[in-house]
Amino acid sequence: MKKPLMSAPEGEIDLLPGRQPLPAGCRTPSGSRRRRLWELAGHALCPVIGVCLPMPEVRRLANRVMGGRIRASDYELHCGVNTECRQRNAMAEAVQRELDQRYAATLREHRRIKSTELLAAWWAEHARQGPELPGALWATLTHPRCNAALEEKVLQDVHLLQHQSGAAERADLARLQALHHENQVLGRQLAAAQTRATRMAEDHARLADTWQSQAMRLRAELIGRDTVVASLWDKLRQLEAEAPDLPARSALRAELHRQTERCQDLERALSRARQDTERERQRADEAHGELQRLREGPAAANTAPAACDLSAISQALSTRSVLCVGGRQATVPVYRHVVEQLGARFLHHDGGEEEQVARLDHTLAAADLVICQTGCISHDAYWRVKDHCKRTGKRCVFVENPSRHALERALEQAVKDAQ
Repeated sequence: MKKPLMSAPEGEIDLLPGRQPLPAGCRTPSGSRRRRLWELAGHALCPVIGVCLPMPEVRRLANRVMGGRIRASDYELHCGVNTECRQRNAMAEAVQRELDQRYAATLREHRRIKSTELLAAWWAEHARQGPELPGALWATLTHPRCNAALEEKVLQDVHLLQHQSGAAERADLARLQALHHENQVLGRQLAAAQTRATRMAEDHARLADTWQSQAMRLRAELIGRDTVVASLWDKLRQLEAEAPDLPARSALRAELHRQTERCQDLERALSRARQDTERERQRADEAHGELQRLREGPAAANTAPAACDLSAISQALSTRSVLCVGGRQATVPVYRHVVEQLGARFLHHDGGEEEQVARLDHTLAAADLVICQTGCISHDAYWRVKDHCKRTGKRCVFVENPSRHALERALEQAVKDAQ
């Protein structure tokens, strides 16, 4: 192997910044063809074959080329393959193909490198990366732009890396000895732990014996308790024999209690029904009085404290639809008679008492005038009426007390406001 370059005389260029400069007198090879294995220097074959090809792969190639099984040692085989690869022959071509296939990806990456400077920089970047070292070595030495100086530098780096690898192996051996010592220490600790575990197992065995004795005592107490329970069952059966109808009496007593509570509930419901009936009868009497006064004719109408101009109202409401929202059910016929007597069509909704509030929207849409009795409708119905009349501009009169005179006054007010 040549001596490393220690200094750079005048006219040399530095291909690797911060590293050993290369002579400028070494011309950069021209052309784009990669060098073959047998075209490399003889001293480059040993690191190429030793680093780039595992020994089992070298033996496999030699067996295939030689057509038999080679019995030489690994060192003899390595030396023989190096000698064969100095010139082109079957062994050299087989090794060339194997290296090209194994490091095809790295070779494709090298195609983009067009100068020796870039090639040297690429080698400086990848030379220290262990897994990439074999591919980088093969691709760099066979690159068309690899001159003699760069080849020498690459071989020097590989030589130093091999020394470092040996040092790493020695460090690994030292670590292995340390691990062996640590294993002995841990073995002693494991033996001590096993002794402690045996002692703890003996303690647990003694505890198990204690628990077993306690279980036997509890089992004896349970047997005595079962004996007491059996005697109590015997006494119970004796009592049942002396009073065979005792369960029936208990059931009858419970049924009597339920029936008494039911009767009390029915009496309270009957009392509430009687009160409701009395209130309905009073409402019916009031409605009957209203109808009687209505049938008496104009004379009875003239006796009202606040008479209305019914002719003007009738003329204004003719063929119109009047919706009455709310009111008692007993007074609805009175409202219907008053509205229809004026020539208008009567519509009614109870304001959510029995009818659904959702149906109120359709009834509001069909009405021309709305009379809302605020004391007899739900809050939902009240806001629906107010919102609809405000949105559509319909006339709406709110009445607090549901009566015939209040309805007439509301109609008169609505007609005056419309005029």
